[in-house]
Amino acid sequence: MKKKKNPDAYDWQFASVGGAVRVQIRNGEDIRHLGELDRKLWTVLSCPAGGLEFDPTTLKDIDADGDGNIRVDEVIATAQWLTRVIRDADTLIKGEDTLPFDNFNTEDPDGARLQASARQILANLGLEKDCISLAETSDNVKIFANTLFNGDGIITPASAGKEETLAKLIADIAASMGSATDRSGVEGVTANHVEAFYTACADFAAWKAAGTPEVFPFGENTAAALVAVEALKDKVADYFMRCKLIGFDAATSNAVDVSVEKIAAIEGNLADASSKIADQPLAKPSKDGLLPLKDGLNPAWKDAVAAMAALCLPKKASINEEDWNALVAKFAPYTAWMDAKKGAEVEPLGLEAVQAILKEDKKAALLELLEKDKAEEANALSIEEVDKLVRLYKNFYRFLNNYVVLRDFYDPDFKAIFQAGRLYIDQRSTDLCVKVAGPSPEISSLSGMYILYCACTSEKLGKSFNIAAVLTAGDVDGLRVGKNAVFYDREGNDYTAQVTAIVENPLSLRQAFWAPYKKVARWVSDKIDKSAAAKNEKSMENLTAAADSATDGKAAGAATAVKPPFDIAKYAGIFAAVGLALAAISGVLVALVAVFKGLSWWQWILVIVAVMLIISAPSVFIAWRKLRKRDLGPVLNANGWAMNAASLVSVKFGKTLTSLAEYPKLTEVDPEARKKARRRCFWWSFATVVVIACVVLWLMNILAPVCDFLRSPLPKYRLDVPPVEVAVPIEEIPAVPVTEVTEAEPVE
Repeated sequence: MKKKKNPDAYDWQFASVGGAVRVQIRNGEDIRHLGELDRKLWTVLSCPAGGLEFDPTTLKDIDADGDGNIRVDEVIATAQWLTRVIRDADTLIKGEDTLPFDNFNTEDPDGARLQASARQILANLGLEKDCISLAETSDNVKIFANTLFNGDGIITPASAGKEETLAKLIADIAASMGSATDRSGVEGVTANHVEAFYTACADFAAWKAAGTPEVFPFGENTAAALVAVEALKDKVADYFMRCKLIGFDAATSNAVDVSVEKIAAIEGNLADASSKIADQPLAKPSKDGLLPLKDGLNPAWKDAVAAMAALCLPKKASINEEDWNALVAKFAPYTAWMDAKKGAEVEPLGLEAVQAILKEDKKAALLELLEKDKAEEANALSIEEVDKLVRLYKNFYRFLNNYVVLRDFYDPDFKAIFQAGRLYIDQRSTDLCVKVAGPSPEISSLSGMYILYCACTSEKLGKSFNIAAVLTAGDVDGLRVGKNAVFYDREGNDYTAQVTAIVENPLSLRQAFWAPYKKVARWVSDKIDKSAAAKNEKSMENLTAAADSATDGKAAGAATAVKPPFDIAKYAGIFAAVGLALAAISGVLVALVAVFKGLSWWQWILVIVAVMLIISAPSVFIAWRKLRKRDLGPVLNANGWAMNAASLVSVKFGKTLTSLAEYPKLTEVDPEARKKARRRCFWWSFATVVVIACVVLWLMNILAPVCDFLRSPLPKYRLDVPPVEVAVPIEEIPAVPVTEVTEAEPVE
């Protein structure tokens, strides 16, 4: 029983697009009712939100959940919101980038709010108009340049107005704790920055207060003294250990002292070898364990010891290990205090400035400014939403034509959003280039298309990506993996493209017709090349062997070898075999003439055509089936699209996607070039005739009934040819000399 149509259902209009029946988006009402369209009738169920030739901000606005994919529900929600805040939805079809104020639906709360925000944008820009354009809504920096508060939770020095103290404080916070970029494009601070700044100031002031005089054993020079001691710490410990070894056993004196051999091994200017000299002991070790601070020091360390002594031991001429350990212990309180340091972020401001900031305590005033800025968040978001509205007003209809319907792909005046650019290769260009993650022949082979996967790179732009370039016309003889080409994106930037993989499928019936002959020709050519290469290799081996023999003196012996006598019997046998072969060939030719003698010229043409059809028919039939089913869907699947309907590429439409090179007719031709062309044409024709003749001979048993049928309507032209017997006179066969045979003696 036929199901009745729901009378309340929306009246959709359909059309055949790309070999499939698709819904038409004709006006604003169609967009308004997209939610009522059965999902089975959508051409696309999901598409990526990036990597397309479309405004990325608009794609981001449609992708509400931000997962990188735009699904049907998100498209429906966008359509419903857009047609609700716009008074005349039919204007969406125009794709204009200027939205009149009277086209805001002020009866809807969101529409009224967006209209007010649009007027606020023009006021901020100092403009008085009755419409707003995309150029005016897209520049946030200009929109919020003169605003004190813009709802982003960031305050700048300008937010303080005339209060210079607050403005300077905001600048100090940004310099100490980092900053955030305000909607106006100026660097400012957030509430977190303010809280962290005042915490750092309090910590720094408390840490400074803990620095009592006991912490600084050398007063203001404590830090410099610690640096000087740390620079010598390891070298001094090494020196005292050497002294201990000498005290333990005097025999070790030479081993722990300065190495005379190492010093003698230094070549060149010793002044340039300070690093090698520095490896020697700090001073000459002795069993008394005293380290001199002025004389007798390693030249490479003398300045460092003098600096340490001036800061820490100005009155001493030498020290022992106990003195050194006591000196190091004096820095323990200072190092502990330094390890407990806090608030280092505000240290560049200085202790006095930090204490003044804590005393003034403007923290509450800064947080109040932040609250005022946050209060403008709804208005600021509404201003940004105006930009979303104007973008969708301009671009949404085009997006639908690439999502609900693939109209832009099949319209010669447009390009689909997935068409990345144009590839030039092998005297042709193709506009069907889709960005993909990489070669996926398993999926793309289902499309029935001839696909070149290319890796595209641009050193100038620092970009690289992969494309799937679909060829729909021309020959493919010169295409191979590794072939270089040039790709131009939609903005005209050029990229170096290299073929990384090929999915082979027929391009046309003409190509399929000649494919068997080309395969045979390639097979023969490969066989000839392999045979020639093998013979060349054999010749080179023989030549090399002969050269080696000549080098070893074997060539002289070979030259003096006795030449074998002329064997007439062998050559007589060869001549007899050649004669028999010629006789057999003659018999075949006579039989062939007997079969085809009654055929006229047009019947010969039919025979040749029949042979060619028999050979090419399977290839043409397979190509015809594949060309009828060429589908773009599997190619888009590799790009992240979820196709819901077939997108066929017919032969006629395919010719519009791939453009072949066209040359003008030459008015002047080089005579020599014309002669060469004629000679090439003659030899190609001769080769074709020979190949066809061989095929005819091979298919004689198949074509004999056909020939009998063709001769039957013409009895008066029939000629019964009696069988021809071919015989070779015995006297024409060269005589073979017979040597005398003697009877052998019986063997006992």
